[in-house]
Amino acid sequence: MPELKYIFNDSEHSRELERLRAIEEVFDPASRKRLLAAGLSTGWQCLEVGAGAGSIMRWMADVVGESGRVTAVDTDTRFLESAGLSNVEVFNADVRHLDIENGTFDLVHSRYVLIHIADFDVVLQKMLGLLKPGGWIVIEEPDFSTARAIVGDKAECESVTRLNQAIFQMFANRGIDCSLGVRLPSIFQKLGLQEFFVENDVPLSKGGSGVARVMRMSAEQLAEKYVATGKVSYEDIQRYSAFSESPDSWAVYYSTVGVICRKGTI
Repeated sequence: MPELKYIFNDSEHSRELERLRAIEEVFDPASRKRLLAAGLSTGWQCLEVGAGAGSIMRWMADVVGESGRVTAVDTDTRFLESAGLSNVEVFNADVRHLDIENGTFDLVHSRYVLIHIADFDVVLQKMLGLLKPGGWIVIEEPDFSTARAIVGDKAECESVTRLNQAIFQMFANRGIDCSLGVRLPSIFQKLGLQEFFVENDVPLSKGGSGVARVMRMSAEQLAEKYVATGKVSYEDIQRYSAFSESPDSWAVYYSTVGVICRKGTI
């Protein structure tokens, strides 16, 4: 079983924390809505896979209260060590090797985790195994195949197109499908899960907005990896950053597919 290697693991501490907090600011409201739609409430036992900077972990801990518990697992817990919450336990681990009894959790959640893992189906099966019969799983994953510049400076739009091609190539080189999000519903359908709910968010984002800012941070941190694909230059990355900050630009950077399902009781 290959070791997980998250593409941002070698990012500089303060820059990565800034990026994760920007993601939380933009995407937490939709994640919270989906978790509440799954029934999250007082006393629940929850698993957060890929806890990042910990905002959803802390929010869930508040919702479940002292009679509930949140277990957070991540291969990079540098932003979680000081959580200090009595009903939270943090594991610095690969979830595939997490030593917790199957059927433990009422709810399992992850956001933008499976997209980074070539054998994501193994991780998904592990998560489902940890879920109680009748428990809920909420998974949110991106689909980068929707990415495109809509309006903006011509040269910058061309650089956006090339950088999107670099993203596709980087994922392909790692054996990963950059459009995993759009496949989630059929994947869960084949697993026979119940009470199936699907959402697809495809924001059209103005330069300087939250999504554009997140993608600029990612491009700047992953510049070397993108250039290594041969699809893009450092000049393209500079133009991409300028495009993402321009108040006159508009783009779809990616869509997010959210799936909410219940595990069978048999």
